Amino acid sequence: MKNLPTTEERIWSVLAHLSAIAVGMGILLPVIGWSEQRRKSNYASFQCLQALGYQSLGYTVWLLTYLVLIIVLVAILTISLGFMAEGNNVSGSIVGIGTGIFFFVIFGMLSLYFLFPMIAAVACALGKDFRYPIMGNRLARYLGFEASESGDERTWLIEDHEDRWVAAMGHFSVIITIWGMIAPLAAWILQGKRSLFLKFQSMQTLVYQAGVTIVFIGAGVIYMFGFFVFIVMTGFGRNMSELNSSAGIVGLIFLFGSMLIALIIILFLPLFHILGQWAGYRVLKGDDYHYPLLGAMVEKRITNFIGQEKLK
Repeated sequence: MKNLPTTEERIWSVLAHLSAIAVGMGILLPVIGWSEQRRKSNYASFQCLQALGYQSLGYTVWLLTYLVLIIVLVAILTISLGFMAEGNNVSGSIVGIGTGIFFFVIFGMLSLYFLFPMIAAVACALGKDFRYPIMGNRLARYLGFEASESGDERTWLIEDHEDRWVAAMGHFSVIITIWGMIAPLAAWILQGKRSLFLKFQSMQTLVYQAGVTIVFIGAGVIYMFGFFVFIVMTGFGRNMSELNSSAGIVGLIFLFGSMLIALIIILFLPLFHILGQWAGYRVLKGDDYHYPLLGAMVEKRITNFIGQEKLK
């Protein structure tokens, strides 16, 4: 970079990176920062888009890695304790050490996730051109950031790639329950009038994520309904003998039925997340991705709205 960023550029960059500490809720700030600073500062725009990528795509990678490690650690501890139990060699100290390692890895991963945004914030506060590992340099080339900063004449980031990155991160954020919706919502409100592509992608992403969230909440409601019926039918907590009555049997049927339905729904949720990741990948590859059925409905709605606006 030829010149040090201004105070305003640094502030937006620092805030965008530090918002990762909010875990999900902070994803709004990078979108606002990019919208505010685009065509004002390539430095701040790039840092905000990079922070957005870390909180959506990076969060997805981090969460999947987190889950895999938990599964592997639980499996190792279970198998180890099983072998020790067979040999009658299980002691409290061994169990304590295993539990300590488990929690060390879990909290260590969480600390690592927070570490990079904090380093990024400090670097940007000092006016440095921070790049996240793996993602930073690739994003800089994708947006044309390095070329825009090295030329003699002032050039901006590649607009089409900016919009595609923001749209794709909206798709990726489907894995962030509830809070993932605020990224496409902010992009739609702040930049929808400028970019029809970003408007459509953000709208369909918002509707899709809202649907996934409703399905997730619905699973919880179904389970709670079955549990409530079970309590009403059996008077659970007052008279356990009611479990042997016809009302108790009906209550148990409702309870286990609701549990089964909720479990089936929860097991299908990862498929919705995978579809959201696939949509983000397709958008980055240059496609105008449409979700099955939903995409055509949203596109028709936008087309009708634009037609009505022209008639006015």
